[in-house]
Amino acid sequence: MLPKPYTWDREAARAGKYNGKFIIGVLTTGIYCLPCCPARQPKPENVRIFATEDDAKAAGLRACKRCRPDLFYKGEDENIALFEGLQGRVRTAPQDFADASALAKACGVSQTKLGDLFREHAHLAPATWLRRERVRATTARLLGTNEKVVDIGYGAGFESESVFHRQFLAHVRMTPGAYRALNGASVFLLQLPHGYRTAEVLGYHARDPEGLCERSEGNRIWKALQTTDGPVVLEISFESEGAWCRIHGGRKLGRESMAFLHGVALKMLGLNNEVSLFETRMGRAPRTAPMIARQRGLRLPCIPTNFDGLCWAIIGQQINVKFAGSLRREIIGMAGEKVGDMIAHPTAERVADIGAAALTKRRYSRSKAEYLMGAAEAVAEGKLDVEGLPEGSAVAAEKKLTALRGIGTWTARYYMLRGGFADAAPVGDSALATALQKLHGREERPEHDEVHKMMLDFAPHRSLATMHLWTSLKAAA
Repeated sequence: MLPKPYTWDREAARAGKYNGKFIIGVLTTGIYCLPCCPARQPKPENVRIFATEDDAKAAGLRACKRCRPDLFYKGEDENIALFEGLQGRVRTAPQDFADASALAKACGVSQTKLGDLFREHAHLAPATWLRRERVRATTARLLGTNEKVVDIGYGAGFESESVFHRQFLAHVRMTPGAYRALNGASVFLLQLPHGYRTAEVLGYHARDPEGLCERSEGNRIWKALQTTDGPVVLEISFESEGAWCRIHGGRKLGRESMAFLHGVALKMLGLNNEVSLFETRMGRAPRTAPMIARQRGLRLPCIPTNFDGLCWAIIGQQINVKFAGSLRREIIGMAGEKVGDMIAHPTAERVADIGAAALTKRRYSRSKAEYLMGAAEAVAEGKLDVEGLPEGSAVAAEKKLTALRGIGTWTARYYMLRGGFADAAPVGDSALATALQKLHGREERPEHDEVHKMMLDFAPHRSLATMHLWTSLKAAA
């Protein structure tokens, strides 16, 4: 039997306990809602209760844009839709959102709910995310228009020229003027933050001494990459002024390629995420303070392209790094494009063309070959936008990844961690479990569920925390 309007427990309704049991129809506005909807409560005489979504539609009502009952009844996550809908609105007009309270008002939730939403889906506080989105909007206009720099800043919602320059430098590691000069350039400089540690970054990019598409020696890193203007080698050298980035390829690159290479450099150097909030919070905690003090300034270097990262995560399942590196060299050698004395990682289309049978002749297990081919085909056919995943909801990204055959939690989280997501803990990683065992002074390594619980203490910075924990093992050794 359906309840009469507002005879239910409102607190329980807001918590979602009645979702799926009945639908609230508002006759004056012509919409139907879930019982948890945060919209203002209409008068009882204007409310009609329905048993099913079809009944509400038959009465001529349409789905509410706040609580998204249509997504709920399709089995989709309404919070993903809420976050991605707001993200789309901000990217269209960032200047329309003055602060976090404007974001909360736009999607009809409290600021507490907004904070929870952004920690889960963006791994950032709402205000931090909004600043990043404003900077993102200005980068496209700097390269694509002749507008004055100051006008671009004001147009994206920055309240002053000085704030714009400060925030731009913090996110892009260049001034707006220097970024605009990327168009047609072959050299650019990234300003490094105070206390930046180079050793771990250089070491990561030297993880495969026989690497075909990346190598590191001395203070330099070389990475072969595909761009829209053809394959190039990006050389990064750490010098007193910062990180000098030089492009080798024998051709002039357009603004799209230069914007891509700038983003690649930020990811490779671990400059795409901030570390100060994590260090401040965990540096005060008695258990983690010694580790943070020893490793202050540590950053998490990322894999520059997300398809490369996805391949690495699948190839690295349940084998050691040395063997994983040799298997990765096989697909690069078979399908990559040569540039100078290096080879760029192949595209999804080129990997899919290899075929599982060819890989099993190159020391791949049948299952690993099939998982890799399945992922490459999903990307090549447009079923998985692997390069765009970090731009959307982290929850949605993990769901899309684990929907692929052969990709479980560890593989998805490792891809996310090396792809730039700030709060991905690769639960199931043996080195992570060992580091947590030592951190907590335990006799035995924690199991899967215990690792998950222990890593919750580091949210929303579990990717960087994982890097600190891995590094602590190397320091102890």
